[in-house]
Amino acid sequence: MRTSPVWSPTQYGKFGDKRGRAFDDLVNRIEADEVKRVVDLGCGPGNLTATLLDRWPEATIQGIDSSEPMIEAAGEYATDRLSFVVGDLLEWTAEPGSLDVIVSNATLQWIPEQLELLPGFVRALRPGGWLAIQIPGNGDAPSHAILRELASTEPYAQYAAEKSLRPDVPGPAEYIEALTAEGCVVDAWETTYNHILPGENAVLEWVKGTGARPVLQSLPDDLRTEFEAEYGARLAAAYPQRSFGTVLPFRRIFAVAQKEG
Repeated sequence: MRTSPVWSPTQYGKFGDKRGRAFDDLVNRIEADEVKRVVDLGCGPGNLTATLLDRWPEATIQGIDSSEPMIEAAGEYATDRLSFVVGDLLEWTAEPGSLDVIVSNATLQWIPEQLELLPGFVRALRPGGWLAIQIPGNGDAPSHAILRELASTEPYAQYAAEKSLRPDVPGPAEYIEALTAEGCVVDAWETTYNHILPGENAVLEWVKGTGARPVLQSLPDDLRTEFEAEYGARLAAAYPQRSFGTVLPFRRIFAVAQKEG
């Protein structure tokens, strides 16, 4: 099992409305009916998974995440139809043809071999079932470029340089090719959201809950404080605060596939 960062549901939950927008846009493209079984791979703190209860009121839904703190936080949303378990996506399997919908939102970007997982996901779907994926595509954004640059300098590099690296992610065309090869009809696209974030150094607060967390977690306490101050100053310059807030352009990649029957 791959070691993953210890995610903070509280920090991740900041700007929850902004983070949830892509999930809503993803799920709204799923044209499934008579849905009985749904799995959310990489469910995080469960708040978005819980919205699927109303979307498919006859379905039993399970959220899976590798982070124990996230699954613990998700427990508050559990019902007789919604459950959450700790699990690694690299090891996850389901009985072939047993699921109506699989959702994976902002998770697969952490897995270099994600395209190799897609055949297993498709096999788990019944004929006519749906797979919906969303991943960030902002690896070249200033927030990430600054993080890599700073993490590769001393005194941080020995701890953080490797943790700042991210796998290359597929674009829409690669998802189309991979999923059509598995017998799916595919709709794939990308969108750049321009989030307006409130508060001081808002982009720092955003990335502390996601992309920067593995780096910050890798550093000793004294260096973490120093790193966060320098990183925050660079982010504030790259993403200046305006009277109305701070604009964070954020590219996301989507793929929604229906398994042919």
